[in-house]
Amino acid sequence: MLDNADLGKLILRVTLGGLLLFHGIAKLFNGIGFIESQLASHHLPTVLAYGVYIGEIIAPLMVLLGYHTRIGALIIIFNMIVAIALVHGHQLLALSSNGGWALELQGFFLFNALALVFLGPGRYKLKS
Repeated sequence: MLDNADLGKLILRVTLGGLLLFHGIAKLFNGIGFIESQLASHHLPTVLAYGVYIGEIIAPLMVLLGYHTRIGALIIIFNMIVAIALVHGHQLLALSSNGGWALELQGFFLFNALALVFLGPGRYKLKS
């Protein structure tokens, strides 16, 4: 018999990990020059840009597969806080042209990762 809570956690993991993974794959193909420029504009070492591969590829895979899910979710939270601070800080209290929060996507990733930190992976996961 299916446990609805475990199925819900699986859906949350697949959604968060799957959607964020697309961002990481795009960076694999298109590079991280934009992130390097953002870091440089904040007087931070550009080598830190390579951390996006951990935050948008490794961590989403961990969440997606249910392998050390809470650690992967914490990495995603850190990744999103850095992204908001570097690029989107001026939009924190802004609305988009269609009336939604200007940071809906970033908020989705951040708060769903936070939910997974508290919920854990559920039953449907890789053994860890």
